[in-house]
This record gives sequence, structure tokens and C-alpha cells, in this order.
Amino acid sequence: MSPAPHTQLFVGGRIYSASAPDATAMAVSGGQIVWVGQDRTGRVLHPDAEIVDLAGAFVAPAFVDTHVHVTAHGLALTGLDLTGAATRDDVLRRVTEFAAGCDDAVIWGHGWDETRWPDPTPPTTDELDAAAPGRLVYLGRIDAHSAAASSALRAAAGTLTTLDGHHPQRPVTAAAHHAVRAAARTGLTAAQRARARAAALDDFAAHGVVAVHECGGPDIAGLDDFTELLATDHPVEVRGYWGQAVRTAAGATALLAETGAHALGGDLFVDGAFGSHTAWVTDPYADRPDCHGTAYLTVDELTDHVRACTDAGIQAGFHVIGDAAVAATVAAFDAVAADLGGPAVGARGHRLEHVESITGPQAERLARYGVIASMQPMFDALWGGPDSMYAQRLGAPRAAALNAFATIASTGMSLAFGSDAPVTAPRPWQMLRAAVHHRTAGSGISPRAAFAAATRGAWRAGGVRDGMAGTLDPGAPASYALWEADELVIRAPQDSVQRWSTDPRSRVAPLPDLAEGTDDPVLVRSVHRGRVVYAR
Repeated sequence: MSPAPHTQLFVGGRIYSASAPDATAMAVSGGQIVWVGQDRTGRVLHPDAEIVDLAGAFVAPAFVDTHVHVTAHGLALTGLDLTGAATRDDVLRRVTEFAAGCDDAVIWGHGWDETRWPDPTPPTTDELDAAAPGRLVYLGRIDAHSAAASSALRAAAGTLTTLDGHHPQRPVTAAAHHAVRAAARTGLTAAQRARARAAALDDFAAHGVVAVHECGGPDIAGLDDFTELLATDHPVEVRGYWGQAVRTAAGATALLAETGAHALGGDLFVDGAFGSHTAWVTDPYADRPDCHGTAYLTVDELTDHVRACTDAGIQAGFHVIGDAAVAATVAAFDAVAADLGGPAVGARGHRLEHVESITGPQAERLARYGVIASMQPMFDALWGGPDSMYAQRLGAPRAAALNAFATIASTGMSLAFGSDAPVTAPRPWQMLRAAVHHRTAGSGISPRAAFAAATRGAWRAGGVRDGMAGTLDPGAPASYALWEADELVIRAPQDSVQRWSTDPRSRVAPLPDLAEGTDDPVLVRSVHRGRVVYAR
């Protein structure tokens, strides 16, 4: 007989568990939660367990980030980070300084956002050439859907003049951006990619994230990077989404085998992003009346992809931001459900990334098909509000309707939250605070609902539908994090019609205070299925 698995009994803490909201102790054995409750009972039930004193720590399910670009995030961490650049001149100064100390073939920068500058004019090609003469310079905008590029990089990308989104001096978008990004990617060495991957995965681990959903594709990081990432040995689990459309079930199965992906979705672009004027919108942009954005896929192509993946038993999904893109995607799901039946579609757990412009009726229809909304609350924190980038691009009324978490949740459509790193940093507690304190009154959700979207909902979005993953209930995998946290509270959003009692007898497990201005909990340790991911 094999020996009984080793049991650890954690005592003296505050355990986030729906089955025992006032629990102070938790037993873990064989990589699984086997019991939660009070200290004294735990010691009686598990007399031979190793005792771990939590010293008042808050123990909760570890976070899952449902939308990331691991290598790109690592390149921002190890390379030229432009997220804090205050002006165009600041960007150019940083490029010059970085180039002087860097002999990499490509100067890869990320994060500039001209909508926050006094003069919202991005760097030109000539200015980059002057800042780093002769160098291959790729500077991705914060939304990663356009980039400023030097003459040398443009030349390496081949003939750009015939491609959609080309301009000789201004940042390139659409197909021209994809070509320039591919050329910049080619210049990265395997060592650069490996260093970036390690830095990114370590950053996720240091903030309580034990699993991420990599959203790769031909126009994002390429197949080499994708397969290297999936083969990386790191305690942070990686689920890979490959963003390439297919027409048949056989094609879907073959592509999954070729790439090693877990699903065919993620950043499979229906459109682009608001900041780069490439999100596909019905009415023109308020600041570009000639522009409706970019449509990368037709309704027929969307329908074929959903049908092929549904037939093949594969999770599908799309990157969807503008209202025209959402309408096209909903039409595709309607067509496949009418053909194959709603239950067949719902069985696959298909998902949509970002889906910022979705309306209540659209969410209600998608909820019937089991479609999951994978969203990024920090987008609203950065760009929401009456004087924001969203308002600049769309006008205040349209901007106020974006990222309506409460409306989506009220329809029964499942929410899952992520960072889209490097677009926003993977800081889960800040992300939850943004979901609660939405810049549009009535669109925020409760702390408990936000936490669920970053844990249980995120596991469900990743195809784990056992009802246990992302909880600390008996029978759940031992994927948890220990945090130093101040007072725990039970609170609904200020503008919510729902009010929850702060009395522990309400049987609602409390969370760290997510009020604006409060400090984030500090990570002490995290474990994923028995493997230590982070230890302070």
C-alpha cells in the first residue's frame, strides 16, 4: 500500500471559503483542499498533520489572469518601458538613452499613450531615426494595435506602402502594423525571448497569479514564441490560445495539433482598439469623422470559425471591442446556434475577449449560448470617465456605455477578468478595485463578484468547469495565496441596489477592503496544485 499523503493544517488565519465564511483553518492533502473550519476542530480532525501558523494571514484562492501576452510583457519589463512617458519629447529622450546602452538588434519599446500628453502627437519616423540613427526601433502604443517605427525597421518589414494602415511618418496600424511587428519580432533572439518570458512569469507569480491565458497568434508573437512559452518550466501555469481562423472542423483539429494550443481564440481579431482608431464602430469616431475602424473578419468567417470549433469540440473565441464588431460576432453565434442548437454551442464554453461595447440584450443572447466575457477592468480605470480617451474617441455618451460589468453580469453571462499585460500591469487587487469603482455609475460590481471573475470565473473561462476550481472548499485543488491584509469587509458597490450585511452571520465571506485609496494586500506565499509559485 502507498503511504497516506502528507497533510498540512493551516491555523490562525482568515480563510476565504463560501462553505465556511468564518473559517480560520484549512487542511491540505495530496494537492487538494480537504477541510475548512475552526482551529480547534481542525486539530481534532487532523491530529497528525503538519501545523502551519498563519499568524492572521488572509488565505484566498490564487488569481488567474485570463488575457496576457507573456513575452511582450517581459519585453516591457526588461526593455524600454514607455508607460510613464509624459510627452513625445520624453519618449524620444528615453529612446536615445536606451539605445546608447543597448546593443540588441531591435529596440523594442511599449506603452506610450499620446492621449495623456499636452500635445497628442506621436513620434514620427524621422524623429525616431534622429533619436537612434540606423537602429531598428519598434515602439508599440499602449493598446498594442499601432506602433511608431524607424526607417530601418520599416525597410526590414518589406513593402508597406500597399498595406492598410500605412503612413510614412505617423505610427502604422492594421496590416502595416502587423508587418512591422513581425519584422521587429524576427530581430529578437531566443535569449531575449527567454529572458522576457522569465521576467514576465516571475512578475505574475509575485502578485498572486498562478495561471495565465496566453493569447498568441500569427500577428502577435508568432508560433516560435508560442511553442517556446508552452514548453517553459515555470510554476505559473500557462494555457495557450491561438488566434487564427479556421473554416472546417478538420482544419480546427489540425491547427490545434500544429500549434500545441489549448483552444482557438484569444486575440483572433475581429477588430482593433479604440486608442488606435481601429476598433470597428457603427458610427464614426468623434475625433475622426472619416473613420469607422478596421474589420478583420466578416460575419461569414466568424460563423465558420465558431461552427468548425463547435463541431470539433474545441473552445473558440475572438478579440471584439467596437459595437460593429460585437454585432457581427453575435450574428455569427446566432447563426451557429440556429444550425447546431444552443446546447451544442454552450457545451464548448466559447469566449469573447474585451467585448467592451456589448449591450444588455446582446449579452443576454450570448449567455444563452454559454459564451464567456473575458474583460479587463483596468481599461475603464485608465480610459473611462467624461474626460477620458474613450470620451475623446467616441464622445461621452458612447464612452459611458463601455465595459458595463453590472449589465453583463445581470444577464447571466459569465465574467472572467484579466490584465491584457503588457497593456495593463498584472496587479489583481487594483484590477478588482477598478471593477468595483467603475467610472460610470451603475456599471461597477460587488467586490465578491469581481473576485469571483478573477478566480472561479477565470478557471471556468479556461475550460475548467468542475465548480470547484477557484474556491477553497473541500475537494478543490490546492491553488491558494496567503496575504497580509488589514480589516476584511463585506461591501457592495456604492451605487448598487444590492446591499450586503457586514454581520458575519450573513454567511458571506469577507474580503480585503477595496475602497478607493486603500492599500493592496501584500503577498506572502502562493501555491498551485501543491507546487510553490511564490514565497516572500
